[in-house]
Amino acid sequence: MNAAPIILASGSSSRSAMLQAADVTFMAVPSEVDEDRIRQLLSQDGANGGAIADALAEAKALAVSKAYPAALVIGSDQILICGGRIFAKAADEREARETLLTLRGRTHELISAVAIVRAGKVLWRHTETAELQMRRFSDAFLDEYLSRELPDVLGSVGCYRIEGRGAQLFARVTGDQFCIRGMPLVPLLEALRENGALLP
Repeated sequence: MNAAPIILASGSSSRSAMLQAADVTFMAVPSEVDEDRIRQLLSQDGANGGAIADALAEAKALAVSKAYPAALVIGSDQILICGGRIFAKAADEREARETLLTLRGRTHELISAVAIVRAGKVLWRHTETAELQMRRFSDAFLDEYLSRELPDVLGSVGCYRIEGRGAQLFARVTGDQFCIRGMPLVPLLEALRENGALLP
């Protein structure tokens, strides 16, 4: 099959693992997009979480598409919202602890967006939302969790990997597991098939 190459415009180990597990052949090329600046500008303009996640996914894919115009470039991003606040990834243990303490006992939304770009043109985009309620875990659990999970969880906006020990943080989860892990995989695979990158 003479399909266009697939590029994931991300350095995310979770997103790469999802594509690998689905037996998709791809190359990962992290974008150099200033995510914090885009997020800040859009937030100041009053954009909602879905619009911000979508804009970031598109920006990442467009940036990488400039260097690989023949490829189908996948851009993806995730926004966490709790109590009207948009969370960024924690930079260190102190910020990770602060994030988890803020989310403890509360419900938050994870909005995951994904876009496919070829030759600088957006071919497809999709956004999904999951709702998660963290349980009122003990301080002792939090201490043990961070001691075992750092620094890996710094790559997740909520400081958890739900496919692992992070599942123990939750009392209730509503939504697709792929969305929670950072990329709506099933609709993405369908879009890749529709664009001739995977066998129908």
